[in-house]
Amino acid sequence: MTEKDTYKTIIKQSKEVLFKDKSSKFYGYVFPVLNEDEVKTHLAELKKQHHTARHWCYAYQIGTETVVFRANDDGEPNNSAGMPIYGQIQSFEVTNVLIVVVRYFGGTKLGVGGLITAYKTTAQLALECSEIIEKTINIHFLLSFDYKNMNKVMRVIKEKNLDITNQKLELNCQIMLSIRKKEAHNVLEIFENLYEVTIQQI
Repeated sequence: MTEKDTYKTIIKQSKEVLFKDKSSKFYGYVFPVLNEDEVKTHLAELKKQHHTARHWCYAYQIGTETVVFRANDDGEPNNSAGMPIYGQIQSFEVTNVLIVVVRYFGGTKLGVGGLITAYKTTAQLALECSEIIEKTINIHFLLSFDYKNMNKVMRVIKEKNLDITNQKLELNCQIMLSIRKKEAHNVLEIFENLYEVTIQQI
């Protein structure tokens, strides 16, 4: 079995979705996130935007091989909001995403079952409105070599169609490469066998 080296995520914030149940309104949002600071920023912005709402429940998952996730009920009964939202992240198999559902209470209690359905449905609607794409898991390498070895390095980069993310071409050259995980070992071996060229993973 080959190791999976792709993952699904979203490229941009989804448009707002609205789900209503017994006068309660549930607004759903999906954001692309790469760290917990971005999560905090989006939550702070939504709290400003919906400052009269009752609850800002959310779930997020960050990472591809090592995954960090959190589900928050924000005052709703235990596991009635955050986990149903997180369940949709798992169901759509996406990562590096934050889903927030903002609730305005409509005066009628929905009960735990009603809340689970409402939060799950809002999260699902928000993800259905999102543009989900597949990306590759990439490994990053740093090549170091003298300028005189430039041609042989560039020949490999061209032949293998490698993605250069950064480069410093002076007397001592450095090139950063981003290589799809399943091809990384092969590329590493090629450069390790090139005379006067060093390669290290970063």
